Amino acid sequence: MGTDDIIIAILLCIGAVQGLVFGAILMRSATTANRLLAVILFFLSYRLTVQVMRLFGLGYYDGWYYLMLDLSWVNGALLYFYARAQVIPDFKIRGRDWWHFFPLALQIVCSIFVRLQNLYWDGTRESLSWLGYWGYVVWMNNSTIYLVASGLIVGYAILAQRSLENPPAGVLVDSTRLAWIKRIIAVFKWYFAAVLVILLLDFLVFRLFDGGSYFYFIRFYYYPFFIGLSGLTYWIGMEGFRRKDQPGPQWAPALSPSERQQLQQIADDLDVLMREQKPFTQADLSLRSLAEQLGVKPYLLSKCFKEILGTKYSDYINDQRLAEVQRLLRQPESQQFTLLSLALDAGFNSKSSFHRVVKKRLGISPRELKEQS
Repeated sequence: MGTDDIIIAILLCIGAVQGLVFGAILMRSATTANRLLAVILFFLSYRLTVQVMRLFGLGYYDGWYYLMLDLSWVNGALLYFYARAQVIPDFKIRGRDWWHFFPLALQIVCSIFVRLQNLYWDGTRESLSWLGYWGYVVWMNNSTIYLVASGLIVGYAILAQRSLENPPAGVLVDSTRLAWIKRIIAVFKWYFAAVLVILLLDFLVFRLFDGGSYFYFIRFYYYPFFIGLSGLTYWIGMEGFRRKDQPGPQWAPALSPSERQQLQQIADDLDVLMREQKPFTQADLSLRSLAEQLGVKPYLLSKCFKEILGTKYSDYINDQRLAEVQRLLRQPESQQFTLLSLALDAGFNSKSSFHRVVKKRLGISPRELKEQS
């Protein structure tokens, strides 16, 4: 075992031990979020431990080979559940959520099947069945496991970000508490997106044209990838431990009849203001300036959006602007103007913001919007 291998083993062990220690501490917590983070740490630490054992020659077609399965296809789902637990009080994995673990079950089945082929292989292709041979080629001689694992993490990280940005109505969430969780998920997303790109380039460029038996990834990126994974494990373990006692999300107390009546009156006044004066056409309109026009405190207007209208200020204003564009498009005299000029008249401050809102709210392109009007 060379000096480089010893250094790599130490770096991987730091992440693995950190994950195991903090995972054990977080598992004793009463909150679902901390327990989910503990499970994530356990899976990451397990994978790092497997790699350390291989550095010492354990796991290459010996007894450990049949015991040490790669379980990386579950990390994305766990990351997603962890994010949901940060914005849903008393979150629990229910029946409809279990299908997210199907990739893990598939990975276990495929791993066992492929590894068992070594019991039949005598060095010739004929000693294996067609499925056994190609299963081994796809599973062991290509970066299939890492490709799927990276893709799942990127996809689930995007879902996790959406969950954090859109907590359920009626939930009180401390935005400062979510800041570090958003950073972690963003780093996971971009890290594994980079890994995914490298793997795809590796397969398309080197595997197809070089024709080697094993993918280039092992020769150049394999251990840097695991060192990065060790760093991520160390980081989330430390951050999770430091914040393990922070209060989680809570359901907002129910509004009293007088509070609801007050907020409903603000909503009614807002509707009248939008129809008669169209303040949304002001590109620089803010929540504060809109509250001043209504003669109410900004926090009451914000609460009105959340409790009565069930939306956010930005979404509400963009919906008003989008409806105005649609109204203008139906006017014969508007045919002489470009779609962008109509959007600017409706209050959008740029072409990109208008395109983004049309795509998000209607699911179509601006060109399709104009054709439908």
